[in-house]
Amino acid sequence: MSKILVTGAAGFIGFHLAKRLLERGERVVGFDSLNDYYDVSLKEARLRQLEGIEGFSFVRGDLSDREGMARLFAEQGFRKVVHLAAQAGVRYSLVNPHAYIDSNIAGFMNILEGCRHNGVEHLVYASSSSVYGANTRMPFSVHHNVDHPVSLYAATKKANELMAHTYASLYRLPCTGLRFFTVYGPWGRPDMALFLFTRAILEGRPIEVYNEGRMKRDFTYIDDIVEGVIRVTDLTPEPNPAWTGDAPDPGTSCAPYRIYNIGNNSPVELLRFIEVLEEKLGRKAVRNLLPIQPGDVPATCADVDDLIRDADFAPTTGIEDGIGKFVEWYREYYKC
Repeated sequence: MSKILVTGAAGFIGFHLAKRLLERGERVVGFDSLNDYYDVSLKEARLRQLEGIEGFSFVRGDLSDREGMARLFAEQGFRKVVHLAAQAGVRYSLVNPHAYIDSNIAGFMNILEGCRHNGVEHLVYASSSSVYGANTRMPFSVHHNVDHPVSLYAATKKANELMAHTYASLYRLPCTGLRFFTVYGPWGRPDMALFLFTRAILEGRPIEVYNEGRMKRDFTYIDDIVEGVIRVTDLTPEPNPAWTGDAPDPGTSCAPYRIYNIGNNSPVELLRFIEVLEEKLGRKAVRNLLPIQPGDVPATCADVDDLIRDADFAPTTGIEDGIGKFVEWYREYYKC
């Protein structure tokens, strides 16, 4: 059986996706640099879960290593690629901008070249809801213009979409970009709000609540994200025959190219999110209310009509269930 490459396999979404693909009988090659942006031991624990499943193999490497990436593609012969590896984090992009260029721009270039030269049937890659930037018209639609990012992280994700479209157009490489909306759940990232809040509450420390908790986010549970990714990966995009340069649609193309939102389509105010977490933990949080941070946006909400139409799927998990499952995992993993 041919192989699927999952980059970022030791990461939050990549781990869950690789596990689901393996469970349905795929051969998966996981790729990750295991960098120290957050706790490496958590990434290694995710990998141990995968390494116990038949059909999984792992390659450690750096996306920005041009020769190494070329060898990976030439030697492995991937049928499909799901590219999830990236330097993540809006706020960290203010501190270490060069990491985003190395990984998200140069690294993505190497992915595109690997796909182009080795007959990959479909490249699916992670974009982000952050590309909507200064947009305020909601829900955010893939058919809206997204030319006003407010963080370097968002700009690199927008650049990925443009680069993918170029390769779809020039080389007919089928490419699908997925704009994820605030993903959370078991095995989540320690730099994300749910993880940070849970740890602080259990340790009796104050939590930092930006924009005084008035931000709204389209929190999307990990299982819904993975289901969306798998369904879209199974859909090789075709050119849109109705596309015209006179009124160009950003979400489709005359090339084999698509963009989809994967979000819950049900924004929740951060204060409500904290209340549910307090209920699941059985403890109250001490809240340190702070102003909105540079690069943050006040609200997100996903229009998922295209995902429903093409993949017959929309996320449905509410925060009560999702946060509850995260807390169960956290208490078990950290024995607290």
